[in-house]
Amino acid sequence: MRGNVLVVAGLLLAGGAAVRAESLAWTRAHELYQRTDYTGSLAVLVGSGEQDAAAFLLMGQDYYMLAQYKKASDFLEKAAALAPQNAECFLWLGRAFGRRAEIANPFTAPGYASKARQNFERSVALDPGNREAVGDLFDYYLAAPGFLGGGTNKAAALAAQVAQRDPAEGHYYQARLSEHGKEYDSAEQHLRTALELAPRQVGRVIELAKYLSAHGRSKESDALFEQAEQIAPEDPRVIYERASAYVSSRRNLDEARRLLRRYLQAPITPSDPPKAEAESMLRKIGA
Repeated sequence: MRGNVLVVAGLLLAGGAAVRAESLAWTRAHELYQRTDYTGSLAVLVGSGEQDAAAFLLMGQDYYMLAQYKKASDFLEKAAALAPQNAECFLWLGRAFGRRAEIANPFTAPGYASKARQNFERSVALDPGNREAVGDLFDYYLAAPGFLGGGTNKAAALAAQVAQRDPAEGHYYQARLSEHGKEYDSAEQHLRTALELAPRQVGRVIELAKYLSAHGRSKESDALFEQAEQIAPEDPRVIYERASAYVSSRRNLDEARRLLRRYLQAPITPSDPPKAEAESMLRKIGA
């Protein structure tokens, strides 16, 4: 972190609500979390004995990243209770319940799924500009059946709201809706429009490159991945997604191995795909 860490870490703002995090222990734990050392981050927090919303939120994130979703939801519920106006608490609580739904038995999964939706909706209501919360809620609406509160009509309404704030992001959501409806020409056009509106956002380039690769247009896809690398040559997302596209299409596997090994050596953050996924891909292609 830059500057005085106590000043920087003094207030975490989300949805207009403050979560205090002024201790050196929290700052150290957060630095470890950002370096994906979730076990180390937890050890610092547990050792500190802190029991405020910021500590519980970070502990919940650590447990989530370690795939201990029950513990994650327990701590995130504590964080949300202490900071009921904080959108981040409800976003991560929704994620934890979503993961619990994925691995639960058929009798308990619907309840966890509904809790995931409710928390995503609460997060978006508290902070409509939170891109991650909006994205997770959109994913839920698009994937979940109506009896669990999902539906393409809800996803479309959310996409329209996004378009008002961020036209490029709105076209990305429209592309997702079109692809879901098997309207592939429309999906591609929306992705291209998103890229035209935000040509320097590397994520826009990656999404179109991935789409074209998945539809067998490898030369166009490769050209876009080259463009993405020129924009952000050291961005781990570019390395990972290009390798993933090669593995999925069973082409350029030697290059995929090189890229995956490079990814495993790169410094990543919690926002990047876990290195375990890169290792899994390497095993898949016999590396």
